[in-house]
Amino acid sequence: MTLENPVFTVLASLADPQRARMLRLLQREELAVGELASALQLAQSTMSRHLKALFDAGLVVKRAEGTATLYRVSREALSPDARAAWELVQKSIGESATHAGDDLRLAEVLAARHPDPKGFFGRVGGEWSDLRRGLFGERFLAEALLALLPRHWTVADLGCGTGEIAAEIAPFVRRVVAIDREPLMLEAARKRLRGMAEVEVRKGELLDLPAKAGEFDAAVLSLVLHHMREPVAVLAEARRTLAKDGIVLVIDMVRHERAEYRTTMGHEHLGFSEQDVVGLASGAQLVLESYRTLRPAIDARGPGLFAARLAKR
Repeated sequence: MTLENPVFTVLASLADPQRARMLRLLQREELAVGELASALQLAQSTMSRHLKALFDAGLVVKRAEGTATLYRVSREALSPDARAAWELVQKSIGESATHAGDDLRLAEVLAARHPDPKGFFGRVGGEWSDLRRGLFGERFLAEALLALLPRHWTVADLGCGTGEIAAEIAPFVRRVVAIDREPLMLEAARKRLRGMAEVEVRKGELLDLPAKAGEFDAAVLSLVLHHMREPVAVLAEARRTLAKDGIVLVIDMVRHERAEYRTTMGHEHLGFSEQDVVGLASGAQLVLESYRTLRPAIDARGPGLFAARLAKR
């Protein structure tokens, strides 16, 4: 048989695994090139090249809407043999952490589309975020929500890096202690936090924190645990420093499949699922109170993130 056989044409067009990811989304939604690129975290030029191959194979159809070209899967356009080949490929795709991330970003892409209802908020609905940002800036919402923190708290920023979290929290609580082991990070943190009397910067290891037992009402570990060879030990040491009703907030990557991060960025773990965090918490004599995936930014290139709240048993 030659490649002109429709079955071979379909299979050849799916030789690149990125195309199967594209079709997963395009069989659910009609998407523009830019929307698909954002959902899959791929360049638009890459999308255009793959879409041409899929279009030539008859797996997708396209139509113009204004200046945009929209694509969707078209099973009806396939011959019975080609359709059977695509269905076989679909069954082999399965589900994965990569696909879960694609689905979350697709939801954000769809939410960003401009609606067309009536009235002022209808007329500006799609642009409301930009309008509000122009009137009030970008920081007011986060700062307003931080005001919900108990004013009497002492909060630890563990693995503080350049002190970004400490700087955000400091105006809303009694005291913040920022801890890191790296001299360059500490230097940058001290520069950022200069003039904030309620913040103290300390040098120390996460497995041997320079803190008294029960000193903190809350401890934050933001994008730290995936670097730790012994995350249970890190959580157990954080627990030691918590007051009776203290909590640990973990912000980190959901489980993903980007194995290259181990060598390019020194990651010990490829993210954590909710079940992973349950096990880590239990090993540190903590209990998982909540685990929530965070809404991904449409232009983000990294894996999805989660926020987990852990409490003392």
